[in-house]
Amino acid sequence: MSLTTQKSVPPGTLVLGGARSGKSAFAEDLVKRSGLELVYIATAQAGDGEMRERIETHRGRRGAGWRTIEEPLALTRVLSEHAKPGRAVLVDCLTLWLSNLMVAERDLDRETAALAEAVRALDGPVVFVSNEVGMGIVPDNRMARDFRDAQGRLNQSMAQMCGRVIFVAAGQPLLLKPSPYPDIRL
Repeated sequence: MSLTTQKSVPPGTLVLGGARSGKSAFAEDLVKRSGLELVYIATAQAGDGEMRERIETHRGRRGAGWRTIEEPLALTRVLSEHAKPGRAVLVDCLTLWLSNLMVAERDLDRETAALAEAVRALDGPVVFVSNEVGMGIVPDNRMARDFRDAQGRLNQSMAQMCGRVIFVAAGQPLLLKPSPYPDIRL
């Protein structure tokens, strides 16, 4: 059974990938195939023309049938309100949420811990999309390095809490958790 044809979505699924890897389209398809009511939690803010265009591209690709909630900061609260039985929730994306928190000068460690705890208490399936930003060169400035480090910690925390973790590269999903090789021990 392929990853995109499964009917059940575990309570927490983390979909990781680089920029333009296909992670959002994969996550949207995963949620759509659940057969449940579709809820999209958007963390992006249309601060400039390029971001407005990206948001419109995502809306167009999703099409009708999605209830969209725009929430750049209070993700934990919105999840508790909308992750319910009979619904499949897509959060796109944790990277923008983290950058919103950083700009708002919020405590990133506290917010990350609160989100991880929220995953433990989910009442319905939620798919989280996040960028893997730590695979390239080391950023040349302190703020970018701090962001990269915070994103890495957030991804690790979410991967620990989610029952399924999928890495998408070039539009192709790779199952990281549960391990496709349970008999291999390191």
